[in-house]
Amino acid sequence: MLLLVFVLLIAASATAFNYLLGGGPIGVIIAVLIAIAMSFGSYFYSDKVALAASRARPADGPEYQRYHNLVEGLCIAAGLPKPALYVVDDPSPNAFATGRNPEHAALAVTTGLLQMMNRVELEGVIAHELSHVKNYDILVSTIAVTAVGVVVLLSDLGLRMMWWGGGRDDDNEDSGGLGMLLAVLAFALLILAPFVAQLMQFAVSRNREYLADVSGVQLTRYPPGLCAALEKLQSDQAIVKHATRATAQMWIESPLDRNADAKGSKLNRMFDTHPPLEDRIKRLKEM
Repeated sequence: MLLLVFVLLIAASATAFNYLLGGGPIGVIIAVLIAIAMSFGSYFYSDKVALAASRARPADGPEYQRYHNLVEGLCIAAGLPKPALYVVDDPSPNAFATGRNPEHAALAVTTGLLQMMNRVELEGVIAHELSHVKNYDILVSTIAVTAVGVVVLLSDLGLRMMWWGGGRDDDNEDSGGLGMLLAVLAFALLILAPFVAQLMQFAVSRNREYLADVSGVQLTRYPPGLCAALEKLQSDQAIVKHATRATAQMWIESPLDRNADAKGSKLNRMFDTHPPLEDRIKRLKEM
């Protein structure tokens, strides 16, 4: 359903792009080629980009032995290959998984998480992240990010070319009332499509967080571990210094704004990359 809706949205954006530019196929071909290149790069190099953007470094050294031991044990239990392990030098407790499949996955945790969590809590967080790998959430996120990028690209190119005089000729046969209506609808679609695509991306991200919580608990067989870890995350107000909006959805909790007292409106919550921590904690306590 996710792919179908994204395909329909991309097709509608491409149609609006083509119509507003007078039906010229060259611009659409260029946009498609750029989109293909973006998709290729996102699929094969998204993990490297995410790790570099987060300033992650390999978790080498005896001080990270507990980290390695927990990951190895959980991977054996889950039937997963051990991902590459990284550490982000940041006092804010957080973690994320990235990659395109279990064979090409990476797991990163902050130094703050390693210091703050006891063994049971850290195991719950790692199980949550490994569940993202096992459930192919890392691939779903890549697909969503790529699809949003394609829609934004088509919208941006179409609006820019219209602005610089590359739109339809008003003297053509479609310049009547119907043509004007179609032009207005196409213009509105190019403006609204990026927002719709991002709302879909954020909705997918929130649902996958709930799924990873449940899958992580099934892996550890101990709901209080992850529940206690989320409660510590809820009480911590720090943000990850090198996190960006582009990578925010990968982390176990939003690295940008963790103010639990900030109760946004329902409209603002639609743009959240993560469900509220209190909701996630409540669900875990009910298990």
